[in-house]
Formats: sequence, structure tokens, C-alpha cells
Amino acid sequence: MTEPKHPVRTVGRTFEILEVIQELDGAGVSEIAERVDIGKSAVHNHLMTLANHEYVDKDGDEYHIGLSFLGLGAYARNRTPIYDAAQSQADELADETGELVNLLVEKNGMGIYLYQAKGENAVELDTHEGKRVRLHCTGLGKAILGFRPREEVDEILTEHGLPALTSQTITDREEFHAELEEVRDQRYAIDREERLNGLRCIAAPITDDADRSIASISVACPVHRVGDERFYEDLPESVLGAANVIELEHNYS
Repeated sequence: MTEPKHPVRTVGRTFEILEVIQELDGAGVSEIAERVDIGKSAVHNHLMTLANHEYVDKDGDEYHIGLSFLGLGAYARNRTPIYDAAQSQADELADETGELVNLLVEKNGMGIYLYQAKGENAVELDTHEGKRVRLHCTGLGKAILGFRPREEVDEILTEHGLPALTSQTITDREEFHAELEEVRDQRYAIDREERLNGLRCIAAPITDDADRSIASISVACPVHRVGDERFYEDLPESVLGAANVIELEHNYS
């Protein structure tokens, strides 16, 4: 991401405060001041301004993200071209598989969950629409990076690293590139409990007419409930089929 020549420090602080509130799922003035490293009075001034515009709500001594962000988020999502093409297919895939279906896009080297659809057996996770995740430890992220130039992938890995989130996370760059080669060959990626223990997923890239990834779609399921036969033989076909329809509707409609 390009840094601004003349950043507005106050605006930056405001977003830091909002990120702390979100991360902690609600926070008080003292907690925020400690995290952001500014005085309590300054934090209070930021919060009062945000509350006045209904971007934060106060509940007792804690502040929470306000509903005014909901409108901005919905607007941002709805103007993302792939959303219109993908929403109905994600819903159908969730109904077909009974599992959790995720749609992810990449922004500044991170993944952003754009949409989720829940089948009748969908597992409840820490993810939600708008949540940012690292790309190297998810099937969704690997599906996207598998259809990007190696130079671009290396830039992302240099900026964000390959930290281990579980014992299964790939943390070696050459091993990761070998994994992406496999993704390109089979046109889908596998998350083998690389972000969360006990969870694995099958993800397929959604590409433009130049075969560059613009998003990815996945089915996520708990290891103990979905056996290898269904996971490795049935789910890839379903995910690839959904990705294919989305690509056709997005690229040629």
C-alpha cells in the first residue's frame, strides 16, 4: 500500500481506535489509550465525535462499533462487481453441501470476506463479512495467490510474512510456492487445518478472462464430521462448478 506524503494524524488515530474496539469486541477509554498510546482525554474526544455521528455506541463504560458502519459496508460490498455474480451461487452451494460457504477478495495483500452463506450444518466460526485474514493460511487465499504472478505473490509474502497459525500452516516460502503450483494444476486449493485446528476447506479461484484471480469461493467444514471421501472427491466438484458459473456470469454477462 502506498503511504500518503502528508498523512492526517488525527484521522489515522481515529481508525486505530476503531480497530481496537473491533478487535476487543468493545473497549473502554483506558484500554484504548493503552493500545493506541495516546492520552485518555484525546481518546475521549475521538470517541465523543464518533458517537455524535453514530459510528460508535456507548454501553456502560465500553464503546462498540455503531450501526452507521453497516450502511457504508453494505454500499462498499454492493459496488464490488463480483458480489452480484457470486451471491446466488454461494447460497446455492451452501444449500447443496449444507456447509459454510465463503467468498473472499484480496486487498493490499490481505483477504477480506465479502460474503458468507450458511447451509443447515454450517459450523460457526470467528469469521464474518468484512473480516481480514492472511492469505497464506487459508484455502481461499491460496486459491487467489495461485492465479497471480510469482512476483506479486513474493511481494505479498515479504510484506505480510508466513506466520504459523497452527502446526499445519506452511511457513517456508519455497514450500508455499510448490503448494501454489499444485493449486494451479488442479484449480482448487485445500486448507488442511492451516488457520484453525479442526477445520479444513476446499476453495476455488474466480478468475477474469485473462485467468487472473479476482476472488475465491470455498466450502469449510469440521474435520470430525466430513470424511475424506466426501471432502476430497465430492466437494471439489461442487466448488469448481460454482466458481465456473460465477466466472461466466461475471466475465460475459
